Amino acid sequence: MMNTYIKVGIAITIALSLGSQVMAADGGNPKKGKHLYKKECKACHSANSEGPELTPMAKTMSQWDRFFSRDKHKAKPAIFEALSEQELKDIQQFLYDHAADSDQPATCG
Repeated sequence: MMNTYIKVGIAITIALSLGSQVMAADGGNPKKGKHLYKKECKACHSANSEGPELTPMAKTMSQWDRFFSRDKHKAKPAIFEALSEQELKDIQQFLYDHAADSDQPATCG
């Protein structure tokens, strides 16, 4: 009987940990995303730019997911339109993987 409780507990733990992965970009490559972020985003989102400073850890994983699910870059939508769907997924995955509440929060140094 005790083994059954342990097995159920393990199954619940696994299910909850998988469910906590929220969304992220299905098929996104975070290494490519970091390169693209530095190339396409950092010019406007660094400490020395006119736009607001924005790093991966500026938002939580769920906030990055909401940002990309709404498909909005309000200040300059042309930037989003110029990137392919895959490039956007790559950037999203990089930002998600290094968000404030991720295992590896990071700036884009």
